[in-house]
Amino acid sequence: MDKNDELYKAGLLLHGHKCPAMPMGLRAGLAALEALGVPRAADGQLIALIEIDSEHCATCYADGIQMATGCTFGKGNIRKLGYGKFVLTLVEVKTGRSVRVATRNEVIKRNQESEFILYRKQGIPASKIDLALVEPNIDFILDAATEDLFKIGPVTEIKLPAGRPHDFNTIICAACGEVAVERYARVKNGQIVCMPCAEKN
Repeated sequence: MDKNDELYKAGLLLHGHKCPAMPMGLRAGLAALEALGVPRAADGQLIALIEIDSEHCATCYADGIQMATGCTFGKGNIRKLGYGKFVLTLVEVKTGRSVRVATRNEVIKRNQESEFILYRKQGIPASKIDLALVEPNIDFILDAATEDLFKIGPVTEIKLPAGRPHDFNTIICAACGEVAVERYARVKNGQIVCMPCAEKN
């Protein structure tokens, strides 16, 4: 993969700054698609289970996974598991076939020891760091062989709990006047209200 790849360019547009974690997620997602032998999800054909949490380094990894796999927070087919690991499990919904793609320790270590991360640890936003410090890390992620970046597990079957279908029915909250999806409505003082209004004293 190189910097002219359409997915990489789209990933940058989505993500907003250059860093090594977004392309790492991009490569992990592509590796998982290849291992399963499936195309990018146009709808909900795939589910991405990512082991990152919200408050640790390189959560930018999730944006690359969304771009590569088509599993997005908007479609509801990507989930953070909160384990603090740089790992993706991609599941084909129809068959239950899945593959786990774990970023190699040495790849994470290489990134952690870079000058870019030294600045990030000081609280400097990624977009404010000299590109000369981040480009070598990005080049490494884009150029490396897939097997040098990731441990790719065998394709196995996984049983996911059945999800609920999308609810297209809506209500207008009697308190705030805003539209809410019906299944999230509550009754308060005999009126149908949204959840935030139901929780107000």
